[in-house]
Amino acid sequence: MSGHSKWSTIKRKKAVIDSQRGRAFTKIIKEISVAARVGGGDPGANPRLRTLLDKAKALNMPIDNATRAIKKGTGELPGTHYEAYTYEGYGPHGIAIIIETLSDNKNRTVAEFRHLFSAQGGSLGETGSVNWMFERMGVVKATGKKITEDDLLEKLFDYEINDIEVEDDYYSIYCSVKSLDQVKQAVEKIGLKVESAEIEWVAKTTVPLSDEQSEKALEMLSALEEQEDVQNVYTNLA
Repeated sequence: MSGHSKWSTIKRKKAVIDSQRGRAFTKIIKEISVAARVGGGDPGANPRLRTLLDKAKALNMPIDNATRAIKKGTGELPGTHYEAYTYEGYGPHGIAIIIETLSDNKNRTVAEFRHLFSAQGGSLGETGSVNWMFERMGVVKATGKKITEDDLLEKLFDYEINDIEVEDDYYSIYCSVKSLDQVKQAVEKIGLKVESAEIEWVAKTTVPLSDEQSEKALEMLSALEEQEDVQNVYTNLA
């Protein structure tokens, strides 16, 4: 699993652009609202909400935006009711794709995906058609001082770490879902700046493609990311 994929590198760059144009705010406001509805509006008793608020703070999102999103989720304020849906399918050259969405209209979302998959040479599949190629993991992504993979692993020895990737001053730590919050705190104590701490679909093995094939696959993945209801896109593309 070691080694950053082309898609993970593109997503990092895209996250910077999204934060500049406000799209990141829209995505996280949806997530905060749903997290508050599902687990309550108290961050102290809702780990998912606490993580999202930390993420919103890192994006310099005004606290009022987060507060309104929480109140909409708990029903204190009127708001759009979003539901979480996960879709699976195959993209160009057989790459597996998992898409996490938050939508207020499932029929619209499905119709858009069917059109996009068809237009890009892929096929939207049924639930379970590709998720067996992935596993759910906690993923902490951080930046900061140069530290070797071995040194970082030694400092995190007490936690359930599955893998660590290091690329220059960017670190991706893969851990068990249940230890995500602990690992996030441990990484911060080491002195690294946590950019995100999320539960993600991580490919068990990756599929290498030629540059030309990868370009076509990445074009589709980027198009999916631009869909209004999409929160995350995962793939086994190397």
